[in-house]
Amino acid sequence: MNKKKIMLVFGTRPEAIKMAPVIHAIKAKPDQFELKVCVTSQHREMLDQVLDIFNIKPDIDLNLMKKNQNLSNLTSIILNNMQKVFAKYQPNIVLVHGDTTTTLATSMAAFYESISVGHVEAGLRTYNLNAPFPEEFNRQITSKITKWHFAPTKISKKNLLSEGVDKSSITITGNTVIDALNRILTRIENDKDRQQNLNDILNAVLSFNWKNENFVLVTAHRRENFGDGFLEICLALKELSLNYPKIHFVYPVHLNPNVSRIVYRLLKGIKNIHLIKPLEYEPFIYLLKHSYLVLTDSGGIQEEAPSLGKPILVMREMTERPEAVKAGTVEIVGSNKKKIIKGVSRLLNNKKHYQKMSRAHNPYGDGLACKRIVDVLQKI
Repeated sequence: MNKKKIMLVFGTRPEAIKMAPVIHAIKAKPDQFELKVCVTSQHREMLDQVLDIFNIKPDIDLNLMKKNQNLSNLTSIILNNMQKVFAKYQPNIVLVHGDTTTTLATSMAAFYESISVGHVEAGLRTYNLNAPFPEEFNRQITSKITKWHFAPTKISKKNLLSEGVDKSSITITGNTVIDALNRILTRIENDKDRQQNLNDILNAVLSFNWKNENFVLVTAHRRENFGDGFLEICLALKELSLNYPKIHFVYPVHLNPNVSRIVYRLLKGIKNIHLIKPLEYEPFIYLLKHSYLVLTDSGGIQEEAPSLGKPILVMREMTERPEAVKAGTVEIVGSNKKKIIKGVSRLLNNKKHYQKMSRAHNPYGDGLACKRIVDVLQKI
């Protein structure tokens, strides 16, 4: 039997986290698949951390990250480089993930080379091309090219069906981030030395008793919040820190200067606001596990936090992950100072409301998404 030649392509830290368990699931079937892993390194340092944690060695590393690279330039460079990669390796199937520039450009290159595309985390939508920008555009165009749609939820499948995608090409898998999360949590729980190492890492950057004191975990880096959005977020955090002096606010600050400049200017030096460097995935998950609630504009954490019973306030005007809003574990507050303060205050003051959100059902799967993806690949 001829092995199916699969190439899995990604370029950012979130993609790496969600594709890592897919890689291991495919590698577990060496008699059926010949797998090549290609990274564009759209994010360099943050990507390398995840590859190391999940013990993944790429077969092809394009190393395309450059400072101040705009989207047009990045898209064209990935497109040109992936064309050369496909010409050399000639895979039967290309797997991409989600909604990054790597996803868009790789899918286009595959289309031009008549290579079939499988899209992991397919069907997420806001139907507003500017929210999030450019991700909503990226995933919509990728869906037009995709042959096998691996949709995480019933809602994402419904979105694809409404766009005319053939039902037979869609598989509801759950989200692979739950597979990744379970893998990491199991490893931490079963390894006392690893736990001690994580404690040491976090103790080195946090000057309070984070295991026993309540803290709000903050992540914010979205392009659409640059400028006024981050001003509102920072002013909200400043006021909350004054209103709740016994609550700590932990913010791993994104390296992008559009984020870090304004955050450090407005929040540095406030006693109960802890601005730290971005964390690697494992210590971040450990910190998330010990947090009281989450304030974010990120995507993946909206899927991870419900598994750990953490209420989430989303600092965006809309989300492509409405499942958790519907389930009650997520509330949208936008990048609006008054709404952020109101949302956080309610969770801190109202235990009944907190318990209702923290006990809400996680709609993103059972940790078997990768198995379902491999099952489809075996039948192709």
